Amino acid sequence: MSSIAIIIPVLNEAAGIRAQLETLQAVRTEGVTLTVVDGGSDDNTRELADPLVDRLVVCPRGRAVQMNKGAQLCAGDVLLFLHADTSLPPAACARIREAIEDGALWGRFDVCIDAAHPLLRIVERMMNWRSSLTGIATGDQAIFVRRDVFEQTGGYPALPLMEDIALSAKLKRVAHPARLRAQVVTSGRRWEKHGVLRTIFLMWCLRAEYFFGVDPIKLAARYGYSGKG
Repeated sequence: MSSIAIIIPVLNEAAGIRAQLETLQAVRTEGVTLTVVDGGSDDNTRELADPLVDRLVVCPRGRAVQMNKGAQLCAGDVLLFLHADTSLPPAACARIREAIEDGALWGRFDVCIDAAHPLLRIVERMMNWRSSLTGIATGDQAIFVRRDVFEQTGGYPALPLMEDIALSAKLKRVAHPARLRAQVVTSGRRWEKHGVLRTIFLMWCLRAEYFFGVDPIKLAARYGYSGKG
């Protein structure tokens, strides 16, 4: 049975980190380890997380940097990268193991956005459809990958934005991702904070510009990126 390491990058997540980690305690009895990688929180994220994880790591800020560090330090045949505002569906690790045993080298879940705005129902369907069509996954979809494949492809590129897209592009050259139709639930906070229509339009523009070669540092500045885990 494959051992799974869940890696969660965080930065100033005191409001929700304890509740998220409590939902993951049951999987720690199933050969799954939890690693939280803090990018320098100035609230009490680390104090809240520490009793609920197998390893707490502090490293320089940046989601890609944090996830690579977690992968380097944790044990596990399969790495599952989980955002701090995303929750796994029931039996998620069993589904991952089944996919890996069936030959998958990497994969992701379908996603549901935890917000009431009707436009976000369209956004989540488009995310799942686009990912299935292109083989590109976003971090919100809880990417999982065999450790040897992750290391072979060099891990996350050290980008301030679009690191999940860049990783997917490398991994899909090795194999198409497994699609797990069970849905992870990700927070709608960024859409609610900045406005649903504005955020949808901005993300479409940023993604298009990235594919046309615009510097991710410039894109991150437009997104208002602060290195948030």
